Amino acid sequence: MYHKAYGIIETLAPLHVGASAGEEMGNLNLIFRDQFTQTGIIPGSSIRGRFRADMRSGANKGDVNQWYGHEAVAGQSDGGTTEALVKFEYASLVWFPVFCPGQPVVWVSCPRLLKRYQMIIGGDAKIPQPYTADNSLQAKQFSEQKTTRKILFFNLGFMEIEHTQDMQSWIPQGSSLQKNSLVVVGDNDIAMLHDMGLYRQSRVKLQDDMKKVAGGAFFNVEAIPEGSVFIFPVGLKEIGWNPFVTEAEQEMYFGGLESVGFGRCRVTLAGAYQ
Repeated sequence: MYHKAYGIIETLAPLHVGASAGEEMGNLNLIFRDQFTQTGIIPGSSIRGRFRADMRSGANKGDVNQWYGHEAVAGQSDGGTTEALVKFEYASLVWFPVFCPGQPVVWVSCPRLLKRYQMIIGGDAKIPQPYTADNSLQAKQFSEQKTTRKILFFNLGFMEIEHTQDMQSWIPQGSSLQKNSLVVVGDNDIAMLHDMGLYRQSRVKLQDDMKKVAGGAFFNVEAIPEGSVFIFPVGLKEIGWNPFVTEAEQEMYFGGLESVGFGRCRVTLAGAYQ
């Protein structure tokens, strides 16, 4: 029997968790993606590693081996390892910002991602249908096109809002999202919109003694943009896990390239964890 908790991650800077520049120089360094929606994820191992590393230097560093398991020790039976009391699953997207030319930025999701979100937090609210938004969504209306529905324009096309409902209940705890900017699209559309909204950057490694590109050290990197919201489940064999000591939220760094402006996130914990 596990105690169920979860975490909400809101990116405060671009986030890259995937191939590293050292392994893929000269190519596009891709992020990790969900196999069905093709949207970005944060592996559970990356989340566990960050929590474990931060606890090692925190006020409760004496609890590291208890919660995350003891590492192998040479000379001891079975290596002296112990099972971790806290388990992490991968973080999936809940909302993802997409630029709309001439209109406000909107945050998109799809029924499959919202279904996983609801499964983690609990509840039985009806999953919004594709092409649903809140009544307060700011979008263009074209009555001359024989429709009074709202239309959103993206870089590669447009989308008509077919349904409306109150989206307040789909805003994750601790995030700064507003319901007037949330749009649910189809499961078959989310991958294309996700690729349109990714943060991409070309990078080079210069030679140590002059401003000249080191041989072959030119590469491109893609990242989840700031303002994206993820959720990840946490399973605990015992309650009392308290990684942030006195707070329910904390800023943390995930993924690579954190020394050059990537990876800063705000993490909010909820559920039965302490």
